Amino acid sequence: MQLKIMPKKKPLSAGRVPLILLLCQMISALEVPLDLVQPPTITQQSPKDYIIDPRENIVIQCEAKGKPPPSFSWTRNGTHFDIDKDPLVTMKPDSGTLIINIMSEGKAETYEGVYQCTARNERGAAVSNNIVVRPSRSPLWTKEKLEPIILRNGQSLVLPCRPPIGLPPPIIFWMDNSFQRLPQSERVSQGLNGDLYFSNVLPEDTREDYICYARFNHTQTIQQKQPISVKVISVDELNDTIAANLSDTEFYGAKSNRERPPTFLTPEGNASNKEELRGNVLSLECIAEGLPTPIIYWIKEDGTLPMNRTFYRNFQKTLQIIQVSEADSGNYQCIAKNALGAIHHTISVTVKAAPYWIMAPQNLVLSPGEDGALICRANGNPKPRISWLSNGVPIEIAPDDPSRKIDGDTIIFSNVQERSSAVYQCNASNEYGYLLANAFVNVLAEPPRILTSANTLYQVIANRPAFLDCAFFGSPLPTIEWFKGAKGSALGEDVYGLHENGTLEIPVAQKESTGTYTCVARNKLGMAKNEVNLEIKDPTRIIKQPEYAVVQRGNTVSFECKVKHDHTLIPTVTWLKDNCELPNDGRFTVDKDHLVVAEVSDDDGGTYTCVANTTLDSVSASAVLSVVDVPNPPFDLELTDQLDKSVQLSWTPGDDNNSPITKFIIEYEDAMHEAGLWHHQTEVPGTQTTAQLKLSPYVNYSFRVMAENSLGRSLPSEASEQYLTKAAEPDKNPMTVEGLGSEPDNLVITWKPLNGFESNGPGLQYKVSWRQKDGDDEWTSVVVANVSKYIVSGTPTFVPYLIKVQALNDVGFAPEPAVVMGHSGEDLPMVAPGNVHVNVVNSTLAEVHWDPVPLKSIRGHLQGYRIYYWKAQSSSKRNRRHIEKKILTFQGSKTHGMLPGLEPFSHYTLHIRVVNGKGEGPASPDRVFNTPEGAMASRQVDIATQGWFIGLMCAVALLILILLIVCFIRRNKGGKYPVKEKEDAHADPEIQPMKEDDGTFGEYSDAEDHKPLKKGSRTPSDRTVKKEDSDDSLVDYGEGVNGQFNEDGSFIGQYSGKKEKEPAEGNESSEAPSPVNAMNSFV
Repeated sequence: MQLKIMPKKKPLSAGRVPLILLLCQMISALEVPLDLVQPPTITQQSPKDYIIDPRENIVIQCEAKGKPPPSFSWTRNGTHFDIDKDPLVTMKPDSGTLIINIMSEGKAETYEGVYQCTARNERGAAVSNNIVVRPSRSPLWTKEKLEPIILRNGQSLVLPCRPPIGLPPPIIFWMDNSFQRLPQSERVSQGLNGDLYFSNVLPEDTREDYICYARFNHTQTIQQKQPISVKVISVDELNDTIAANLSDTEFYGAKSNRERPPTFLTPEGNASNKEELRGNVLSLECIAEGLPTPIIYWIKEDGTLPMNRTFYRNFQKTLQIIQVSEADSGNYQCIAKNALGAIHHTISVTVKAAPYWIMAPQNLVLSPGEDGALICRANGNPKPRISWLSNGVPIEIAPDDPSRKIDGDTIIFSNVQERSSAVYQCNASNEYGYLLANAFVNVLAEPPRILTSANTLYQVIANRPAFLDCAFFGSPLPTIEWFKGAKGSALGEDVYGLHENGTLEIPVAQKESTGTYTCVARNKLGMAKNEVNLEIKDPTRIIKQPEYAVVQRGNTVSFECKVKHDHTLIPTVTWLKDNCELPNDGRFTVDKDHLVVAEVSDDDGGTYTCVANTTLDSVSASAVLSVVDVPNPPFDLELTDQLDKSVQLSWTPGDDNNSPITKFIIEYEDAMHEAGLWHHQTEVPGTQTTAQLKLSPYVNYSFRVMAENSLGRSLPSEASEQYLTKAAEPDKNPMTVEGLGSEPDNLVITWKPLNGFESNGPGLQYKVSWRQKDGDDEWTSVVVANVSKYIVSGTPTFVPYLIKVQALNDVGFAPEPAVVMGHSGEDLPMVAPGNVHVNVVNSTLAEVHWDPVPLKSIRGHLQGYRIYYWKAQSSSKRNRRHIEKKILTFQGSKTHGMLPGLEPFSHYTLHIRVVNGKGEGPASPDRVFNTPEGAMASRQVDIATQGWFIGLMCAVALLILILLIVCFIRRNKGGKYPVKEKEDAHADPEIQPMKEDDGTFGEYSDAEDHKPLKKGSRTPSDRTVKKEDSDDSLVDYGEGVNGQFNEDGSFIGQYSGKKEKEPAEGNESSEAPSPVNAMNSFV
């Protein structure tokens, strides 16, 4: 199938031109090759409003093309400009651009005017716009005397700028004489006219250097106004100032400095009008004065403000709408409001329009005998007037051409001939401007030519569109056909797209689309063809994309990016960070498939993109790196609401480093008492940035804050400012108050002193008070320095005292302290226990009774009674130096006790001493008692009557019988049975085992006699105390030197292995160590 490409243009109005004209319109979209004859076309020109720098040469541009090359001429202010007569003016070769050399001599003002360039050849003449040339101007301010301005606090003020009129208008700004911009706010701002407006003045507005500057960008110069002096004073100061300087002072003084509702400083009145041109920026301004400072709001009556084109400037005092159109006309209302009222101002906006194109005329290329049309349509407000020119001459007076007909905004051509070639100008103008367009009619008879290079190779990625070019020219307009392969048929529109410019589109190129394609152009004058080649490539794909990563600061992270591509294409893989090149940092390393970032820092967080490029396609994949760490320290600590015992601390959180802050920890330092030491104050949730802190008196506080997230705690913030709280009396008294005597005639009062933080003020002291508990004496008090002890001398021995210690400082006393009881010093007891008698319970246990000593004679805290007892030595041992004494202490006021672990059939002596905190009293008279033999028989009889015991004994008897039988049999056979070696017959009988029916008992030996038990001795029972095992022998009775028994005789006290050694003669001597001195607790 053969497909002919014909033009696809919108039809003209019905009945105006034959439909066949549409066939020629396409030529206007084609470039005429420069080797063919054609009228001139303006290609470059200076702007219509051309402001020049008077310090540089003037260059007025005019460039054009055509065949033959055009010649150029100029008019100035509507008349021919003869450049040959002005030595300062030259024209560039092969160009119409004028160069006016004013740097050597001459002035720019001399060459002000309206310039127009004409480019002409044998086929017609094209003209430029009217170029208005004006030199820029940056005039100085006129000299003026500016009087100082004095006004009351709260009044409104307008500082006029009134800059000189420049070209173009200057940019206005206010600075001081140090070239620092003056701060602006809702209260103080600069208007569109350059004036500086104060809604109300404050004392801080006082200064002598309010300077308005005008910057002229075209000449890069800045001019400045004389400084303005402003002084804001109180009413009283104002009266004095007016009296002294009324003659030479400008006084703003009509309004009170009290609060007042808003009034507008600009614009004036309740309504105003504003006109703006289409396409410009509409700027509406309302500035109000009042106290407090008014806030400005904007609405559009009967409509809404365009969302994407509306902007608020200058603290909402200026409303801007960009790209304004006729639809933006209407009433706009600004509202100024403060606490005392509101006012409004209505601005009626009208949008006018300089002419703008609906359809600009396009070049026509026609063959002889063809028809065509030039259409020139424009709009504006008011509607523009359309006028035509031919070769720069109004068409009404241009040479007549029978092939053309003027119909308003259209020129219709019929049966054109070569002489019909010309350049036509369309001018659309109204009071706000004009449009000028050149369009030529070129009558040519040319066979087709294809402008695309032969055998062009197109490479396309599979499944993407392919566009094969076939740029062409011919007159009449050629038809275009495309073929695939050497003998292929023409390609149809059912699969392919055929564009008017000759391009063949393959919507979805596949591998089978590869091949050679031929473009054929035909008209009545001939035919031309061109071959191009198409290759289809596999797409580039990222088969392994980088993945989102979270890494802690200082660690290493790796992103992977694997690429698959067509084997004939060479890809390049590039990594980007936040769409920019990677930082030039050795920590970033890239290999074939990976990007590795070492020692990750906060700045490394962001989006990393892997981009794979070939000559035909590009693919990318991105992943976000989130760098986490402990938070950055908080900052900007501020103390507010400073009271005697509280303060509010606020801070700004540091960066959470991508891990939410869970809490803030607040610490304090007391620079007065513990400088350099930080203490925990409190904690608040991570969403809170203020804390109300409780304070103690007389502390020089500094605070710091730390933030904590899931990764840990931040470094501390910088310390806050110091805050010294007022001194106050102490709110607590010393702890751990005690009263104990160190000597019989004193009372030592001790306490734990308050620390500096607890002192609450300077001059910390203690008031120490005491009196006897049981007497009628008044309190005795003394004030001592910051110490921890006071000694009362000359006290009776061991008398109870009431004691209290109260803190005080230079401000006052702490609350009344608690009263504690103590005692003066103890002395040794004076009386021995009386009426001591012993009741022997059995062979190993005796019960001792005694009468208590009188309490007054104890002269201290009764700690208990101590029994010393010892066994009489055998005659063989009486020559030894010491005898062994054992000690049992019974705590408290007990008057009887049990002596366990005695040896059966032995002779014992004991005495008792009372014990207090100072020591022991005198000993009672010695008491002697004897233990019987077989003290446990009665208990054994009881056991023997038990059934389980009878069974056990029967089993033992049976085993012995069997053993005897076996021994008898072996002996009869002549065998030898080993018997136990005979014990030493000469051993001391007192250290021989003492047999009872249920076991064997040992005894204590002298401290210097460490003999083991004889061979063959059986293990002693729990009630037997061996010398070697004395630490464990009374484990069920007591410990140390103390032991106690209940009323029923059970042991609840402590037993001491301490022994007293006495000479053989019985005289007491000093105590000596013994292996049984250390006894375990029996309780």
